Amino acid sequence: MSDRLQELAAFVRTAECGSFSQASRELGLSQPSISRIVSQLEARLGVKLLLRTTRRVEPTAAGRTFLERARQVLQDLEAAEDAARDADTLRGQLRVAMPVTFGLRAVLPALAPFARQHARLRLEIVMSDDRHDLIAVGADVAIRVGNLDDSGFGARRISTLQRYTIAAPAYVALRGAPRTPAELRGHDLVFGPGSGARRTWAFERDGATTSVDVSARICVDTGEGMMICVRAGLGVAIASDIMCRNDLAAGNVVPLLPGYTLAPLGIYAVFPGGPRPSRKVSALVEHLRAALQA
Repeated sequence: MSDRLQELAAFVRTAECGSFSQASRELGLSQPSISRIVSQLEARLGVKLLLRTTRRVEPTAAGRTFLERARQVLQDLEAAEDAARDADTLRGQLRVAMPVTFGLRAVLPALAPFARQHARLRLEIVMSDDRHDLIAVGADVAIRVGNLDDSGFGARRISTLQRYTIAAPAYVALRGAPRTPAELRGHDLVFGPGSGARRTWAFERDGATTSVDVSARICVDTGEGMMICVRAGLGVAIASDIMCRNDLAAGNVVPLLPGYTLAPLGIYAVFPGGPRPSRKVSALVEHLRAALQA
């Protein structure tokens, strides 16, 4: 590997891992060597790329900009090498970010055929119901559910999820079922991951849209936590099909507001590296698109 490519690889893996020691293990070099290579890169560029603390290494503003470009250079080089060796062989590492509940219930169960087909490709899964800083975590691709706020990244919609208004039978027996969206204001509401304790829920019926501003009695920062609250009879929630399908079938929760529908959620693949994803990313996204629509 040339000196400049070694500099890029050392910097990218250190920034992605947040650790010189982890980067050294992955690249097969000593920790002092990785630190020296990155320092030489910073000296050559005349700019500080990484903030070093006793607990973690993080990119500076200049480092984040450089990281995005450097990752693309390494991806392009890897794609060229793959094309020269074998057009059907994927190798190296693929880091995928996704929300916890959707990842556990939909994405991970669909990965086995992809992993078997690409035995030389190593997958790293980063899961959180918080929206990741995709550059900071070094994600090659992220699976997003719902509205996109990564406006500077490329994206592709790969599927949709139906949504339902639900509650536990015990809650309905105690509090009754809302007959219209407006009556939701008189109920205890449970919110999952999202923005704040006040939201606007929009329902459709007979071609007309009814919006209602609602406030949460309980806010939970994970989808699984929200469903536990609903099953326990703590209130009414809106949940995607993937979150509540099993509970609806088992009778643990019941659908509310018959005749009213909610707009489906889009499922997107987001590409931090820009609108031209690598062959590895494209292959995974195509696999998930087919699996999620099956």
